[in-house]
Amino acid sequence: MSHSPLTKRIGRLQLTVTLGDITEQATDAIVNAANNHLWMGSGVAGAIKAKGGEEIEHEAVRLGPIEPGQAVTTSAGRLNARYCIHAAAMGQNLATSADLIAKATCSALAEAARLELDSVAFPALGTGVGGFPAESCARLMLAAALSHSRTTANPGSVTFVLRDEPAFRSFARVLESVPAGTPEPRRCQTGAAEANP
Repeated sequence: MSHSPLTKRIGRLQLTVTLGDITEQATDAIVNAANNHLWMGSGVAGAIKAKGGEEIEHEAVRLGPIEPGQAVTTSAGRLNARYCIHAAAMGQNLATSADLIAKATCSALAEAARLELDSVAFPALGTGVGGFPAESCARLMLAAALSHSRTTANPGSVTFVLRDEPAFRSFARVLESVPAGTPEPRRCQTGAAEANP
């Protein structure tokens, strides 16, 4: 399969799957795969802190802890993006679930809408430290993005930035399988206290 980005427009939403480094994205916001205490250790969070600066973590920790499934926004330090949205797809135990990934995606999109951002880039939430399967993650996150776009204009562009070829292939397969007239996905729900079983 080609590693060229795959883009598809569904309704008012442009969805893109690409192989690359999320810290290099020049979108309005990038999403950090966070834990609910918002400290930034390894994986995507560690890469964002290393390239964007420790001030991102300092700012985030001051806003936490949050409930798993929720999201908060900080500046993006030295990154190309304007903002960093920290989506808590796991608790402090670093365990995730389908419910938390869906809620964290919806919460991050709600933050982008609140800030009236046009473009946001996501990693594959929960697939690194959390160990969640990439293809299942792709289905959850794409469904959340489509659900959000049914009622909210922003963001108009959502990019999924994958760090490795297998994850890229998984997300590309799922995006290719979504028909232009896709059926109504379940309503996007943002994280709430009950998100943590």
